[in-house]
Amino acid sequence: MKITRTYPAIALGAVLLGLAAYFLVRFLGSDRLPEGLIQANGRIEGDHVTVASKFPGRIVDLLAREGARVSRGDVLIRLDDAQTKAKLDQADRLVESLGAQVEAAHTSLAVLNLDVPLGIEAASAKVDSARAAVQKARAVEYEARRDVDRLRSLIRDQAVSQQQLDQAEARWKVAASEIVLAKATLDQAGKELSQAELGWKRIRSKEAEVAALERQRDQVEAAQAEAASILRDLTIVAPTDGTITTRMVDVGEVVAAGAPLLELVDLGRLYLQVYVPEVQIGKVRLDLPARIYTDAFPDQPFEATVRYIASKAEFTPKEVQTPDERVKLIYAVRLYLNDNPDHRLTPGLPADAVIRWREDAAWMKPRL
Repeated sequence: MKITRTYPAIALGAVLLGLAAYFLVRFLGSDRLPEGLIQANGRIEGDHVTVASKFPGRIVDLLAREGARVSRGDVLIRLDDAQTKAKLDQADRLVESLGAQVEAAHTSLAVLNLDVPLGIEAASAKVDSARAAVQKARAVEYEARRDVDRLRSLIRDQAVSQQQLDQAEARWKVAASEIVLAKATLDQAGKELSQAELGWKRIRSKEAEVAALERQRDQVEAAQAEAASILRDLTIVAPTDGTITTRMVDVGEVVAAGAPLLELVDLGRLYLQVYVPEVQIGKVRLDLPARIYTDAFPDQPFEATVRYIASKAEFTPKEVQTPDERVKLIYAVRLYLNDNPDHRLTPGLPADAVIRWREDAAWMKPRL
């Protein structure tokens, strides 16, 4: 009978001893890592990129699905571009037509710039020649008139014959008529010179015409470039390398400008955002090494580096820490993964991390 009473007592003592040992270990430091290491936890996150269209339209082709890996520039979605292509074709024809008109106007202007100076030079020469002819005619008329005056004084003394006087008077009349003809020629040459000098106005008018055509061409080219840009934007491409995580649309839907269509994240640049208590944040520095542990890969730590430390403290998020710690001030710290082999880690996974702030500290797994 004494033996049967001893076993329950021993068993009860063993249980109490085990519980005491557990609580001692639990509350006296088993959850604390050695000096030089800091434990933290959080969720894997990534830089999400929302893909949207700059213009409204109907989706005619959807080339990316959730989980697909894409590279920068890969085509993801095509919107209906029939109307834009028609506008672009029209702009192309207008640009071609106006380009031909501008070229023809430039050729005409070049010809004017050559012809006008030559025409003015030729007209000026004719004016100079006609002016010289007038002067010569006047000189001839002056001599003929002097001869007539001399013969008239001599005929009174019968020193010359009437026939000689008549011939002199005839020559004088011819010389006078030559002056009239020379003056008429000079007037005509002056008009031709004035007409030739109007060529400068024709040149300025042609220059204005060329400038107007060039402005029209530039406007049409701007419309052409705009239509081409819209056409390119209707083909939506990946803005960066990454993996499609969310698809909000499907083929046939009409989307508004700026509406989110897809969301992607670069699985090669993931980070774990953790929260470090205020009393420990002074030990954390940029570029410190860290190791990340996940439930999915408990025996495979992922190397990481401290790349971001918040400059302002905040209260601990409820979903991260225990209730008694939620009133503590903490700092957000981002641990960027050095590598994500085979993209095993994805955004949203909970994970624990160990940050080593002393180089001589030996790595240890996070304590539960």
